[in-house]
Amino acid sequence: MTSQNDVSDKRPPPKDLTHHLSRTTKNRQASSIKQFYKYFGIPGIGQLAGGLPNNYYFPFDTLEAKVARPARWEPTPNKPIDPPADDDDEAVARLSLKDVKKQSSPLNQPQDSLTVPHTSSQANPIKKIDLSSALQYGTAQGYPPLYYFIRQLTQQNLHPNCPYKDGPEVILTCGNTDGFSKVLQMLTNEWSEEKDWVRDREGLLVEKFAYGNAVAAARPRGMNIVPVNIDDEGMMAHGEAGLQEVLENWDHKKGKRPQLMYTVTMGQNPTSGVLSLQRRREIYALCCKYDIIIVEDDPYWYLQYPSSTAVNTTTTSDPANTSFNPDVRMFANAEPVPDGWKSSGYAFLDSLVPSSISIDTEGRVIRLDTFSKTVAPGCRLGWISAQPDLCERLLRITESSTQQPSGFVQSMIAELLLGPDQDGLEKSLKKGGKGDLPNGEGWKADGWIRWVEGLRGNYERRMNQMSKIMDDGKYLIKSGHRNSLGSHDDNEWSVVEKTQMYSFDWPVGGMFLWLKVHFETHPLYHTYGKNEKEIARLSRALWIFWTTKPYLVLVSPASIFCPTEEIMKAEGWRYFRLCFAAINEDELGPVSERLADGVAAFWRIKDSKKIEKLLEDEEAAVEERAGLAQMAQMIGPC
Repeated sequence: MTSQNDVSDKRPPPKDLTHHLSRTTKNRQASSIKQFYKYFGIPGIGQLAGGLPNNYYFPFDTLEAKVARPARWEPTPNKPIDPPADDDDEAVARLSLKDVKKQSSPLNQPQDSLTVPHTSSQANPIKKIDLSSALQYGTAQGYPPLYYFIRQLTQQNLHPNCPYKDGPEVILTCGNTDGFSKVLQMLTNEWSEEKDWVRDREGLLVEKFAYGNAVAAARPRGMNIVPVNIDDEGMMAHGEAGLQEVLENWDHKKGKRPQLMYTVTMGQNPTSGVLSLQRRREIYALCCKYDIIIVEDDPYWYLQYPSSTAVNTTTTSDPANTSFNPDVRMFANAEPVPDGWKSSGYAFLDSLVPSSISIDTEGRVIRLDTFSKTVAPGCRLGWISAQPDLCERLLRITESSTQQPSGFVQSMIAELLLGPDQDGLEKSLKKGGKGDLPNGEGWKADGWIRWVEGLRGNYERRMNQMSKIMDDGKYLIKSGHRNSLGSHDDNEWSVVEKTQMYSFDWPVGGMFLWLKVHFETHPLYHTYGKNEKEIARLSRALWIFWTTKPYLVLVSPASIFCPTEEIMKAEGWRYFRLCFAAINEDELGPVSERLADGVAAFWRIKDSKKIEKLLEDEEAAVEERAGLAQMAQMIGPC
């Protein structure tokens, strides 16, 4: 297996960042039990050391499944098209490339068989996939076949432009929530207001609107949660309340200047922004200056939408502009690819805005990847990519906590990707992942990339459909005839009044549409716009109104993504997050239309008593609206 760990690697080593380690992490030692595991694979050795149950007493003889072929879903173009097509039925037509009902179902689709045997005769532990090894106690870095596959994929294909020697090391996790929890343990010390000096309090930099579970993981450790302003891309490096301003003007009476950043840079949750490579360089330069480690949580990297880039680009309104320059290599956000940029070997991956690992000269980026959005959330399987010294410390944390992800899941994913021949990246599909797989062959790297490329296509079509419907409904239109103008043709003399009720940027990545509601145009704004508390009540009434008949739509209010009380009061009432991913395709259009219709109907309410009635009846009404419980599950922890 080819490796970048060789003498020809001329890249400089990453910077020593061990001074960031928490007190407990510095004191962690290698597990005295785990050190024996490397000897277990020696042929013929009599194993009397470990406290392992006998593998023949496991009640599972095999694991078997029917799995999709990599080419199940249709991809979408890798480059923006300017001007974008404006056919009224475009989104629906794209959804209908194949039979939608069949396309949405795992049934009636070409399938292949997958079997994880109880015991494999394969002697090499890196190639051995069976229940005897997968269900046994294992190494904390992950199940060897899967670990080595992900490590090689990460170094050679996902981040080939990593600027430090040997590239990132990896360690498998039980998903990104688990990964971030371990990163917090590794890099932060718990702080107590009752016991510790304020000067010792550590901080976490986050976007102004941020993923709530990350904030919830940091806050009980006593950390300062420090928001940084955002724009349509994501975190701002400069400008008002941007990263530079926050760091330069830090008030040390609050504690230490933050040295840890948590950010979702692709399909930002909840705002859907994609951070450009240029913006990453600006943020990275500030992090180097102020010695900050960046935690890049990236479950949506594969979900970048060139079609939205075309819609959101201001040049699309210029009739002289017929297309983006076809001779310029560009990422999905229309940003030119830098000169000398190394290819991943896959056109799809090359089209994606790259991870910050690609500019990480000092080794201060810790990236969280997951199978939650590409396979299933219930897998609880992911991996961390970071410089080797930090991964070694994470390994020590894992040894005394989760130990390793589920053996059931690891073996199934390993078998899916590698197949029984276990040749991994050295053997790929002959047709670049586009051909059918013989039963049990495994997807290999080509198949995996083709799978996520198809997923991007499906989610992009969903995004386009919802965005177009929401675009069409953002104005409340009133028309009438002015009698003072005399007797004229009604159509000729009709008066049209357009009131904009909401606005949004078409999502450039991720699974969400970030809706800004213009409450200042509501007829009752003069009543509820007096202060933040009252306007928040009007916003709450809209949220409740959506859940009533005939609309029956549940969305996420921005308040659950506000990292501080100040932001919640000032802006938490202004936005809503719409997820176009979870709902069935045949329901996406009608539900989006009901959502837009609900806003229009709410704007027609001119009596404040109706608003007050909505707020008063909320609890009783929820019990009557059966079916919303299932919709609530769609919000999940995402």
